[in-house]
Amino acid sequence: MTLPVTSSWYRYYPERGLLTLNLHVQPNAKRSEFGGLHAGQLKVRLNAPAVDGKANECLLRFLADEFDLPGGRVMIRCGSHGRTKIVDIYGQGEILMARVKQLLHS
Repeated sequence: MTLPVTSSWYRYYPERGLLTLNLHVQPNAKRSEFGGLHAGQLKVRLNAPAVDGKANECLLRFLADEFDLPGGRVMIRCGSHGRTKIVDIYGQGEILMARVKQLLHS
């Protein structure tokens, strides 16, 4: 069994091809983008209001685009009604971790 690769804002499970992100989401931003770290979570600004699930839909599309994955591979596991969310991303491990490393240096 391989141990997960972890940080304060992500956990990667190589055997399952699963990346879990701890996010702080800010709706109603000018554009959707990553905003660095906020209290040990990755901050994501979203160009959508927090009304009728629009911010959640925007978040899933944004992450799928950023990780170059189909939308069905990105799911909100916890926090669908708040700013703090846990999101699961399923994909090829090397690609997921390469994108995480890019986020660390941006």
